[in-house]
Amino acid sequence: MIRSCVTVSLVSEARGGPFVFWDDLPAACRSASELGFDAIEIFPPAPEAVEEISVRRLLDENGLKLAAVGTGAGWVRHKLHLCLPEADKRVAARDFIRRTIDAAGKLGASTIIGSMQGRWSELVSREAALGYLAESLGELGEHARKHGVPLFYEPLNRYETNLCNSLESGVELLESLSTDNVRLLADLFHMNIEEPNIAVAIRTAGRHIGHVHFVDSNRRPAGSGHIDYAPVAAALREIGYDGYVSAEALPYPDSQSAARLTIQAYRKYFPKA
Repeated sequence: MIRSCVTVSLVSEARGGPFVFWDDLPAACRSASELGFDAIEIFPPAPEAVEEISVRRLLDENGLKLAAVGTGAGWVRHKLHLCLPEADKRVAARDFIRRTIDAAGKLGASTIIGSMQGRWSELVSREAALGYLAESLGELGEHARKHGVPLFYEPLNRYETNLCNSLESGVELLESLSTDNVRLLADLFHMNIEEPNIAVAIRTAGRHIGHVHFVDSNRRPAGSGHIDYAPVAAALREIGYDGYVSAEALPYPDSQSAARLTIQAYRKYFPKA
């Protein structure tokens, strides 16, 4: 069954980014529960902010699951990513992600690598950067296996990375890894920029998809732009997807309205039997 999820950012440096709820995790959990979401996705300032006992209590009190934990603060706050030219900084980036995997894994959630994948540059060739990325994903994917969860890797649009921009290139990367415990995060905003046909890309990636960011073409909540969700939903059902569709969207026109628009779109396109 495809389940609903909404994002909560606790990272002040990311303010203005595509997250529905901000700063107040207890209030976000209450709102998500009242609106009928199945889960939340947290973007913490550091792995240690996902404190097992307090987060578990909030989830239990509100009847929610933790779908995933993002690592974006590793880049926006600490300026770390996996393809930096300095070996010690690549090690620090990998450690940040490993600690996030441990914090999320204790709560049964996967970890997302998006902006922390980095990019190639004049200091690091494309071949070297992809090698660094593949090595890190291999090691971190196996680390996630210890918690019984996959690691999520997110292809980003060309303005945010120059490594993997499409699901097809993401599949190629995953199939080169030393682990089979990494799945793709299919973000509909990025796919709207890079994919000729979102539904076809989903069908082609198939079993490699482990998580979906449910957002519209303008990064506002689903239904606020021009993405046609009917074929997207049909493609997800066709590949047997049974994960979360998570609202990583701008809080437009405000957080509560964005969450309400998302859950309405979710119920329209992914009705529960």
